[in-house]
Amino acid sequence: MWLLRRFAALLLCLATPAQALEQIAFASRDGTMLSGWLARPEGRGPFPAVVVLHGCAGLWSASGKLASRDADWTARLTAAGYAVLLPDSFGARGLTSLCNDRDRNLTPAGRAQDALGARDWLEQQGLAAAGRVALMGWSNGGSTALEVAGQPAAAGPGGFRAVIAFYPGCRVLLKRGWVARTPTTILHGLADDWTPAEPCEKLAAQGGARFVGYADAYHDFDHPSLPLRNRKAAYSERADGMVTIGTNAEARAQAIAATMAILNGL
Repeated sequence: MWLLRRFAALLLCLATPAQALEQIAFASRDGTMLSGWLARPEGRGPFPAVVVLHGCAGLWSASGKLASRDADWTARLTAAGYAVLLPDSFGARGLTSLCNDRDRNLTPAGRAQDALGARDWLEQQGLAAAGRVALMGWSNGGSTALEVAGQPAAAGPGGFRAVIAFYPGCRVLLKRGWVARTPTTILHGLADDWTPAEPCEKLAAQGGARFVGYADAYHDFDHPSLPLRNRKAAYSERADGMVTIGTNAEARAQAIAATMAILNGL
């Protein structure tokens, strides 16, 4: 019954039939059975496709609806002709949020197996056009996307044509000597005090990725309508343990344009 209520809420949240979500099940490459949510564009497939990775707050809002940022991007991508698959890395593992947790049982390296499993499912279903699948992630999902981009499995026929990471954390990968195995872009707010931009800029230079920084933009700068505010969070750069989040309209518009330019090249 809980799943039926959530599904009904999603159908209300996404207005047009082309954006309605259907629940699917697939196996992460670590063997965990996960739920995913699929949005199809109008027309017959196969379609260019995008796997979308949620951040540390999970895929769902407190009211049980698809999180606003994920809903916004899903609507945009399906309207542009892309199939979108949103894996829920948390639900099957009994998690709701990791944002305030310093000790995490699920890491970006672990979630990378979910992204690859989602890619496997798209291929098995014949929904994705051959060689035309991209991976996008935000914050913790952005770090996960970079984990995938650094693996040999990211390249080649069963991998991702492009990887786009919004404001990921990059310090762990920088220390590890990460190198991109597939074309990778990092989009970051230069004022971010949660996942700072500087390590990501160094990572891009080290690993052959593209870095795009946006002045005066904080974490969640591409959110459709999030007033600038402070919140408590693990791994804050500030002494008070708070971080700044919120929309920057100019950076959001530029990041949307940059993302769609990359995807249009699939």
